[in-house]
Formats: sequence, C-alpha cells, structure tokens
Amino acid sequence: MSGDIVITVNGKLHTVQSTPDTPLLYVLRNEIGLNGPHFGCGGEKCGACMVLVGAEPRLSCHLPVSEIGRARITTLEGLIEEGELHPVQRAFIEEQATQCGYCVNGMIITTAALLWKNPHPTDEQVRTALDGNLCRCGSHLRILRAVRRAELLMSGKGSE
Repeated sequence: MSGDIVITVNGKLHTVQSTPDTPLLYVLRNEIGLNGPHFGCGGEKCGACMVLVGAEPRLSCHLPVSEIGRARITTLEGLIEEGELHPVQRAFIEEQATQCGYCVNGMIITTAALLWKNPHPTDEQVRTALDGNLCRCGSHLRILRAVRRAELLMSGKGSE
C-alpha cells in the first residue's frame, strides 16, 4: 500500500509515493533523483548508501522511509551550500582520496558527521568512525589525509 510520505531532503520538502517499508535509498535515488548515495552491498556493510539523518550518519539501504519522520535528511549533494563544496568534499578532492569513487559518499558523509561532533578527533576515533565504510581500491591513507585536511579547513586553518 503506497501513500504520500513527506520528507525533508537537503533542506527541501518532498512528497514521495512509496510504501512505508521502502528503503530510503530507493526513495532518494528513484523518486527524488539524487545520485550521491549508492547501492553497494545492499546489506548495510559497505557504507556506500550513507546519509545523514539529522546529524547522525545512517545506512539508507535498509532504513524504511516511514522511520524518517520529521528528521532532516542530508545527502552528499546537500553538503554543498550556495554552490560551494563542503570542506570535507574539498579535502577529498585535494587529497585525491578516491580512486573508483564508489565509497566516497559514505566516507564524506561519515567524515562530516565526525568533524561536526568532534572537530579534532584522534587517529583512532577517525578509524573507528570510518570502519563501516569499505574502500576496495586501497585509498585508505589518502582518505585519512583527507580527513585531516578537512579538519584544518573546517577550523579555518587550511588553505582557502
């Protein structure tokens, strides 16, 4: 049974026609037309489908759209403000932190959430935060450098 469900994605209200148990990922990609969150493993194990629900990173491949309620959803596209990339997005580009780019959605979303909560995380905290995001290309060291660059950019100490 489908019905109208209203969700806020990237600051805009969207009325979607899905069954309440439809995974948020499918709503974002198929109904709203966003490409940031990817379908990866489909089993909540890779992080490619990561979005922010409020300020919390969440895997969207199994998250029923009905569980969103009034929470604000932010995707990779929603991190861009007034045409400017988010500092985390800039840092990943500057550090060439991806190769195939499939993991980048989850890596960037998770990094942004981490740095909002903890502007100066330890290396262990960074590794723990990113642990649920798989990179199969071997860009791990570049990703860690990108997190550190984003930390500087967000604190105003990085190059603009």
